[in-house]
Amino acid sequence: MSECITVHLKSKPIYDILFENNFNALPGKLSELGFSGRRVCIVTDSNVEKLYLEEVKGLLEAADDAFLCVKSYVIPAGEEHKTLDEIRKLYVYLIEEHFDRHDLLIALGGGVIGDMTGFAAATFLRGIDFVQVPTTLLAQTDSSIGGKTGVDLDGYKNMIGAFKMPILVYSNLSTLKTLDGRQFAAGFAEIMKHGLLKDEEFYMWLVEHNYEITDRDLDTLTEMLLRSCDIKRVIVEKDPTEKGDRALLNLGHTLGHAIEKYKMPELLHGECVALGCIAAAFISWKRDLISMEDFYEIRDMFVPFGLPISADELDIDRIIEIAHSDKKNDGNFVRFILLKKIGKAFIESDITDDEMRAALEELNFNEDD
Repeated sequence: MSECITVHLKSKPIYDILFENNFNALPGKLSELGFSGRRVCIVTDSNVEKLYLEEVKGLLEAADDAFLCVKSYVIPAGEEHKTLDEIRKLYVYLIEEHFDRHDLLIALGGGVIGDMTGFAAATFLRGIDFVQVPTTLLAQTDSSIGGKTGVDLDGYKNMIGAFKMPILVYSNLSTLKTLDGRQFAAGFAEIMKHGLLKDEEFYMWLVEHNYEITDRDLDTLTEMLLRSCDIKRVIVEKDPTEKGDRALLNLGHTLGHAIEKYKMPELLHGECVALGCIAAAFISWKRDLISMEDFYEIRDMFVPFGLPISADELDIDRIIEIAHSDKKNDGNFVRFILLKKIGKAFIESDITDDEMRAALEELNFNEDD
């Protein structure tokens, strides 16, 4: 199996998104891109290190077109390590190993590693190339594509970052077999989001293929990822630095990020995106943009994919306060993505605290409900 999507900017091909079922083609692809004879550093985390680092490093070291050296750097796993201090340690390692701007970083892991490696690539020596090798569903469908990089600051998501396009995204779909059920479901939230915001037909296809998706049938996952990534590709090509329509990809993220910060580390990013999508659909319903039936369908369709539709012990006032600090806001306005219908989203900047409060009350679970 080998599938490919190419991302273009200003009609110029910038990088490929490859879908494979192993890592075998990665060394040859890097040689095609001109990196034989250069230093390569694989950046990964302490979980992925145990699963894939030895295999990927071995393939690169055994490549016919030899690399000057293949190094690796391991960051402790977890969102709490997505910090400037960890980036500083990576900078020091690259300096001590004599990396220069002609060398290459490889992000091997999930969204945290992709974001951190991309940010390091954007800023080390004013920019060196990097490759995304995402190993989670969340990273393969969303965070590895489009060039957004960053680190958190005091728990606020990606407040320090840069746009830095990878030179390649290499997705080995067999890695999805090793994800636990919760991590797989969390990644699926972003795929459902893509259908909700841009493609009703794809959304319905996801619902109809629920069993194949949750059983991780490889052919179904391949079609799912091709269609999901293509939705993001079209949006990113039109608006690479989020001056306009790319903000649509933030459906579910305004309150989702705020809930994530408040509940960290109890809830995963994708679980919070699911809750944020439900909140956005609720506000859309209350504004008479979608019907009550549409709202309940959207909410309930997260359930068979293992995603939450409520959370307990939410401090609603605190979450609204956090939402006002989100980097996506527009001046004094909280910028929200709402739905005109399933498959058609739009940007709205006049969401009130009362509307957010009502949506959060809808999500808030307590024993008396």
